[in-house]
Amino acid sequence: MAKFAVILPAAGNSSRMTGFQKKKPFVELKGRPVWVRTVEHFLSREDVCQTILVISPDDMAWFRETFRPNLAFMDITLVAGGSCRAESVKNGLQVVQPEADYVAVHDAARPLLTSKWIDEIFAAAQTHNAVIPGLRISSTVKRINSSGLITETVDRTGLVQAQTPQVFERSVLEKAFAICRKLADATDEASMVESAGHPVHVIDGWPMNIKLTTNEDFKLAELYVNAMPKTGGLGNLHPFGDELFR
Repeated sequence: MAKFAVILPAAGNSSRMTGFQKKKPFVELKGRPVWVRTVEHFLSREDVCQTILVISPDDMAWFRETFRPNLAFMDITLVAGGSCRAESVKNGLQVVQPEADYVAVHDAARPLLTSKWIDEIFAAAQTHNAVIPGLRISSTVKRINSSGLITETVDRTGLVQAQTPQVFERSVLEKAFAICRKLADATDEASMVESAGHPVHVIDGWPMNIKLTTNEDFKLAELYVNAMPKTGGLGNLHPFGDELFR
């Protein structure tokens, strides 16, 4: 069985979410922290050998103390993040265990997953070595200028909205980081792998796999939580969680 390490970046400043006293991965979604909901999707998987949560150095002491009960029951590697997302992921990549064949990077602020979706992306990674989920764009796309005027109607054929988990054969991702000279310019891992000359495959993404970026996203996630498909009984319960999404 191929083994996967999962890196969960949670070191951002959450500048686009207002009205919350905590950063978005630490906010409670229906009574449970977002990061807990996200992490639990991977902890119970036999094919995941390591789960790495990347936290801002400024938050580390607070995080360890605040979530001590959760961490006591979770096999998680905590890593200090960098000044940008790519630096944070790189810090996580540096502690990946030797037995990991593939590395998945998933936003800690994307808590709405199912086991089936993870199965799909992990299987695709073993076929293509570099794969991401992408949502096909169905709406008309406009390009605007700084004044808000439309300058172009963009052909949406072949356009997708990138999601995570983004999964790569380990050496492919390590090579991409090794040759990248401007980590701050990398918006996701796939763009780095593309720049390194390796093809990246796209599978169909999942509309409910939203990233909590704005207050509106959070409100939508509150509605989605109870709509996610679930299976299993008491065996799927975590000491500090509700039923896992399957």
